[in-house]
Amino acid sequence: MRILKYILSAFFILGSWGVSAQKMERKSIRQGNNLYEKQKYTEAEIAYRKALEVNQKSKEGSYNLGNALYRQEKGKEALEQYQLSLSQQTNPLKKAAIFHNTGNTFMQAKDYGKAVDSYKSSLRFNPSDDQTRYNLAMAQALLKKQQQNQKNNKNKDQNKDQKQDQQKKQQQQQQDDQEKKQNKQQQQQQQQQQEQVSKEKAKQLLDALSQDEKDTQEKVKKLQMQKSKTKKREKDW
Repeated sequence: MRILKYILSAFFILGSWGVSAQKMERKSIRQGNNLYEKQKYTEAEIAYRKALEVNQKSKEGSYNLGNALYRQEKGKEALEQYQLSLSQQTNPLKKAAIFHNTGNTFMQAKDYGKAVDSYKSSLRFNPSDDQTRYNLAMAQALLKKQQQNQKNNKNKDQNKDQKQDQQKKQQQQQQDDQEKKQNKQQQQQQQQQQEQVSKEKAKQLLDALSQDEKDTQEKVKKLQMQKSKTKKREKDW
């Protein structure tokens, strides 16, 4: 009997704690909602986090926390909460709301492709939501414009690269032409120097030949004079 009493007491305590935890969760969520309506998003975030401390699987707590984070432009954290809430949610209309807000978060980050996908998912759960349909049309228009801008920027970059390539080619061509001109000038200078050297050598050679000829003539004259003297001496005898 005592064991049974202890078991019953334990169940009573656990049941009481569970009821108390639910009350704390709901109280924190109500506080967060009131703060959210007053646009006090930071304070609302704190209240929702208190609710999640009591019950980590609180669907409403995760969803509302995601909204508070979205309002503070904490997109990455908001998406994490929406994903957590979505994994626990079974109600189609609430799933549609989560996907709708997920799309809004992607729109805030200018990730229009993912925003389009999120709005389409929302409409699959709630096809009659005109606001989501409007947001989808807006996201598709912005995505198209973004893609066109990216294409234009890509073309501009390609044209810029082509222009830079042309400038490089022109500069290289000018450099090559300058080098050719310099090489030609150097060759001409070398040729002129070689011609000058050749002329000087030719002159030196001619001068040397002329000197040799003079020397030869002088030798011949000396021999002739010696012979003449010899002949005269012979006559004297």
